[in-house]
Amino acid sequence: MDASAWDARYAAADLVWSAEPNVWVREVCGPLPPGRALDVAAGEGRNALWLVEQGWRVLATDYSPVAVARMVDIADRRLGARRAELTARVADATLPPPVVDGTAPGGTASDLVLLVYLHLPREEWRAALAAAVGAAAPGGVVLVVAHALRNLHEGVGGPQDPAVLLDPGDVVASAAGLPVDVDLAELRERPVEGADRPALDTVVLFRRRAS
Repeated sequence: MDASAWDARYAAADLVWSAEPNVWVREVCGPLPPGRALDVAAGEGRNALWLVEQGWRVLATDYSPVAVARMVDIADRRLGARRAELTARVADATLPPPVVDGTAPGGTASDLVLLVYLHLPREEWRAALAAAVGAAAPGGVVLVVAHALRNLHEGVGGPQDPAVLLDPGDVVASAAGLPVDVDLAELRERPVEGADRPALDTVVLFRRRAS
């Protein structure tokens, strides 16, 4: 799905995604000390907005201009005095994040990078993960949340193309050669309201090596 298709999807609904943060983002990131964060493929900003409310300074990117405009609008209405802590930009997930006024917000590297439900063909996915790791500060973390391959037949929702689904082992393997260690790699069940079974999510947390 290209940017114009996502633009049409966002334009057709008041809110495509939940206003609440992803459950795994909340669980994994909640205990982390606030710092600089990058939310890649942020959509309407549900995770980025929540991070700002927890004290983070966030650069949120998406390649849909409609999604980014909606994120800005929601931030204007919701964040109050913390509005300046969110910067939203149109950007390609497979490329290094954009600079803002000559630098990334708060510095040149992020303490936390999110890749949440970013599903791409394998080569593009590996490029996106490499860009995310490249944007992380030494000692910083990269959180990947994805629809698992098993979700296609055993879960609910998510893409229906098995070629873009990611099990924990797939995510770990795609980081081969990158300067990261694996802190967490799990398959988790996520309750879905109105569904008779949970969704199956991949949750992987990388930590960028200090060297």
